[in-house]
Amino acid sequence: MGSTELARLLSETEQVTPADGLQEKLAAGRPLRVKLGLDPTAADVTLGWAVVLRKLRQFQDAGHVAVLIVGDFTARVGDPSGKSETRPRLTKGQVDAYAERLLAQFGRILDMDRVDLRRNSEWLEPMGMEEILRLAASYTVARMLERDDFAKRYRENRPISIMEFLYPLLQGFDSVAVEADVELGGTDQLFNFLVGRELQRDWGMEPQVALTMPLLEGLDGVQKMSQSLGNYVGITEQPDEMFGKLMSIPDDLIPRYLLLCTDAGSEHAGSVRTGLDSGSLHPGEQKRELARAVVDLYHGVGAGKAAEDRFNLVHRERVVPDEVEIKPVPADLIVDGRVWVPKLLVSLEMASSNAEARRLIEQGGVRLAGVPIEAGQDEVGVESLRGQVLQVGRRRFVRLT
Repeated sequence: MGSTELARLLSETEQVTPADGLQEKLAAGRPLRVKLGLDPTAADVTLGWAVVLRKLRQFQDAGHVAVLIVGDFTARVGDPSGKSETRPRLTKGQVDAYAERLLAQFGRILDMDRVDLRRNSEWLEPMGMEEILRLAASYTVARMLERDDFAKRYRENRPISIMEFLYPLLQGFDSVAVEADVELGGTDQLFNFLVGRELQRDWGMEPQVALTMPLLEGLDGVQKMSQSLGNYVGITEQPDEMFGKLMSIPDDLIPRYLLLCTDAGSEHAGSVRTGLDSGSLHPGEQKRELARAVVDLYHGVGAGKAAEDRFNLVHRERVVPDEVEIKPVPADLIVDGRVWVPKLLVSLEMASSNAEARRLIEQGGVRLAGVPIEAGQDEVGVESLRGQVLQVGRRRFVRLT
């Protein structure tokens, strides 16, 4: 493999351990087994996850084997990476439901016909006590406490369960099970990757190369993109929702999103940063470029421009889009001919809870036929709803029947 291809595979990476490890692996002249493990703990593939999935696709396109591990067993244990307290455990049913949804989305980025798709319950669930003890004996408590999040919790006398200590060992054993040459993931996974290298040595294998990618900040511009924080963009979200969310990111994140979420490349992202810093480029126009590129990537060429046109109608001319989803007013919400709007918003999936719906109304974010619904006046006659457009925020519309 030439230096150009090596540079492409290393582009945008945060750290490679050992530093020359990938070059040495490639020198063997055979397809590498490149592992990416994702725990199905939420329902959507976000642009944050897409950063590492897109890197895995680059390895695929270079002729290597993409080993995608659905961590259906480790998800039930709970990854402690970056956590300040013990995570609540998910049930097998919850994990399986998330896994089913995620598998339908991975194909937006990967060539699934060329993926070695595995579930780590294949080898972790049948483990007997003898194998678990061997695994546990391969790492010391002192080594575990070298991990920043564990060390911080230990200093602060916050609980750390033995099960959490097992997580890096279980993830590391995945690398043994699939004979990984390279493991991809976010920077918060480096400790787990290094455990995998140690376990591979213990099992008589050549250690994998740990290749980490940057963690993408969420829409708030501060914390890592996360579904639990609600600061995310999902790759299967509708074009209008995706475009609108991307228009809300802080200006200083535009070059980073261009670099990590699109095919713009480092040179273009760098020139945009220079232009924004000097004032020669307008942040709003650069956000539009970014949003169009991301929407095109996941919905097809032209989808971004169409979403932008609809965005302009709503935000500049305040016109209701031509295509608005039509839904009936649920009969079970009608009491004496009237409907309580917060409950209606939840039923229509325009709010996640009654509390959020009430908050949106109090902030003036809910409109009926273009008129804001006022707090305290949120019980509406059903006939006043039918035929009208209910709007939440600037991007969500439903015509009621």
